[in-house]
Amino acid sequence: MMAADNTESGPLAGVKILDLTSMISGPVATMLLADQGADVIKIEPLSGDLVRAMGPNRGGETAGFISANRSKRSLALDLKNPKGLEVLKRLVETADVFVQNFRPGAIDRMGLGEPVLRAIREDLVYVSISGFGEAGPYAHKRVYDPVIQALSGLASIQADGETGRPKMIRTIIPDKTTALTAAQAITAALFARERQGIGQHIRLAMLDTMVAYLWPEGMTGMTFIGKEVNASRAQFAQDLVFATTDGFITAGAVSDIEWQGMCRALDKPDWLDDERFATPTGRIVNVAARLAMTAEVLATQSSEYWLERLDAEGVPCAPVLRREEVIEHQQVVINEILEEFEQPGGGRVRQPRPAARFSATPARIRRPAPALGQQSAIVLAENGFESDEIDALIESGVIRLPTSTSA
Repeated sequence: MMAADNTESGPLAGVKILDLTSMISGPVATMLLADQGADVIKIEPLSGDLVRAMGPNRGGETAGFISANRSKRSLALDLKNPKGLEVLKRLVETADVFVQNFRPGAIDRMGLGEPVLRAIREDLVYVSISGFGEAGPYAHKRVYDPVIQALSGLASIQADGETGRPKMIRTIIPDKTTALTAAQAITAALFARERQGIGQHIRLAMLDTMVAYLWPEGMTGMTFIGKEVNASRAQFAQDLVFATTDGFITAGAVSDIEWQGMCRALDKPDWLDDERFATPTGRIVNVAARLAMTAEVLATQSSEYWLERLDAEGVPCAPVLRREEVIEHQQVVINEILEEFEQPGGGRVRQPRPAARFSATPARIRRPAPALGQQSAIVLAENGFESDEIDALIESGVIRLPTSTSA
């Protein structure tokens, strides 16, 4: 079950984050920090984050929004109104972190650029997440995950082994990798501020994130200058997915010991005498032949049969699970990865707990994803706004309260 609101202190307890991000990369970054105890105030336009209306929906709540915005509080604020800008600037006075992912230049035109907020809070950690960075021919282009997959080389790495046609990963890897990178960078900046007393501006581009992410293994052929490997590894490698008589498994042998175990498990001792596979390098160079031979053998028995034999020989292996099977797998259950709680308006929902477990300052899913403007009045009151000021802001449409009290 989800921990009660504010009863648990995470490692970031006491950190206040103003989150102006939308969609996935920024919101997932701040959600991770919220689970770790930070007070993340999601500042949304009066119409709400677009993800509130995208994807599977129950009672007006979408799965995507819940997954990217749990543990936060929502302030619905009209930043096109000068009074809305003044509200935000007052919140900055007590904030530790400010995060935005507008296209480069937009936040400055809004009057909320880094120099403006730095003048209000000198040690503020100011974070700008973009698609391509702040300069160059792509800087002001609109961006979604597939664009970064294409430009970073990820789609090429995934190219079909036979045709060479690039393929997209069917999950938004650049968005979520950028979120992880942003969360790590924010905590590093907070640590620097704690040690050195300084705030700073973190600039993070999705393109930069993915090139760095892909370099180990995926782009290693570009490492040695003048000796670049032009052929993409993915153009001759095959997926480590093997069909059995009743499903699919994965199995891999990298070290000599694992390869010897693989040969024993598959009853193919003669493969140990094949010079093509005698060394780790040889097994990589001759990967197509090796995997084709492996696939032919694995196709003759059931998944359970092969997994038992491979595991007994110390060969890394697992069944290839369907998504509905993942949530019921014994290892997932034993690890207590998934939690259930009530999402107002959405009913009973399932979410993964924070992956990192802290022994002294545990991270928790602190609260459900907020309704639009759910804590608007509360947040302002906590930051010194008088009740008559809040009433005036509500009356003038600068802030919005939730339309349903059940939320």
